[in-house]
Amino acid sequence: MNIVTRFAPSPTGYLHIGGIRTALFSWAYAKKNKGKFILRIEDTDVERSTPEAVEIIKNGMKWLKLDYDGDIIFQTQRFDRYKELIQVLLDQGDAYYCYTSKTELDELRELQVSQGVKPKYDGRWRPEENKELPDTPDNIQPVIRFKTPKNGETTWKDLVKGEVVIKNEELDDLIIARSDGTPTYNFCVVVDDWDMEVTHVIRGDDHINNTPRQINLLKALNAPIPQYAHLSMILTSDGQKLSKRHGATSITQYKDDGYLPEAIINYLARLGWSHGDDEIFSTTQLSEWFDFNHVTSSAAQFDQEKLDWINNYYIKNEPVDKLADLIKPRLIDMGVEIVDKEILNNAIKLYQDREKNLNAFADDILFFFKDIHSSEELKNKYLDEKSKNLIKVFVGGIEKLSWTNDDVNKFMKEFVKKEDIKFPEIAMPLRIIIAGTDNTPSIGSIIFILGIEEVKKRISVILE
Repeated sequence: MNIVTRFAPSPTGYLHIGGIRTALFSWAYAKKNKGKFILRIEDTDVERSTPEAVEIIKNGMKWLKLDYDGDIIFQTQRFDRYKELIQVLLDQGDAYYCYTSKTELDELRELQVSQGVKPKYDGRWRPEENKELPDTPDNIQPVIRFKTPKNGETTWKDLVKGEVVIKNEELDDLIIARSDGTPTYNFCVVVDDWDMEVTHVIRGDDHINNTPRQINLLKALNAPIPQYAHLSMILTSDGQKLSKRHGATSITQYKDDGYLPEAIINYLARLGWSHGDDEIFSTTQLSEWFDFNHVTSSAAQFDQEKLDWINNYYIKNEPVDKLADLIKPRLIDMGVEIVDKEILNNAIKLYQDREKNLNAFADDILFFFKDIHSSEELKNKYLDEKSKNLIKVFVGGIEKLSWTNDDVNKFMKEFVKKEDIKFPEIAMPLRIIIAGTDNTPSIGSIIFILGIEEVKKRISVILE
């Protein structure tokens, strides 16, 4: 069997972490089985769908390198096909026109709720043998409903949840075409999956209630039933639904916030799936290893600290030139007019191990390109007459060095020993003068990267 999976987002909002994980698992399963991965935009909700949301989906997929096969498919371009098959169901007697007004439906729901009954359509316009239907009203444009089987069960073996059994009597006759003639989500999905020969439908378990309805529609159309895999929700660490503060934001926001696509892919793959104890793996390894035997049926928990740890791992192992290409535009956005390539590369090497995202990275090395003034609090804490005198002596010494990183750091150690002081007594004042902060890696290496003239200029401003 040629495996075909699909990712089918609705362009009515942002593309978030949960959606991307669905896309990732669908992509990985297709790649693992040398199959086909389709991107389908489910834009039948014309009022809420926007071109901007479509662009976000495309850009997010491109950034994460989740390459799909063929062109993007838009449901709004397939309305003729949906209407053709709705007519087939009408002709077969598997669908019917329903003239129930919104007011009547609201009254029905109120009554059922008051009686403690599960609210659902009561089938008043459903054709049955020996049943007399109401007179057709003139002022109501009908919807079209599917005749859901009243008896029996709809079952499927879910690749994540196991066997699922739903009694048909719990389902009502869903609307497959609105009063204006436009087809509804559940019907379009069924037709698309059939026409596109989708073999595996991988999606969030918030869709699990749609599955029996879609299976019944497929049976009525005499279409093959795909295999279903419903992925559990992603929750916060305290078990709550994701909010914007906890990861439920546009995937492109992670790009803007300085996360590497490899880190996002790696992290999301581990949200509900595992390969032994492996924590770090490439996209290629994921596409070779992925299977549903190791997808958990319990909810996954979003952990910001873990994401930052993985992003730090990829930053630490990223080539300096690539990081420079990513950080330079951020520095320019922060007001840097000239980004010296040699200084940038050396600064990246110095800070690379400690950074959790590219934005923080750019912020931490900004002082190499702009004079950052320290706070009065830090000045009062570290600068006094003794420290200023030490700095004057220190500057006089480093001016005589042959300028290498080793020489500057060696001189600092010798200076501390010669002056009989503790290292922080010279390092901390130098940090706040040169970098504007008391938290940096090797101050000797920072001095080397900046160069003697720039260091002297910054020190002279303070000493004067």
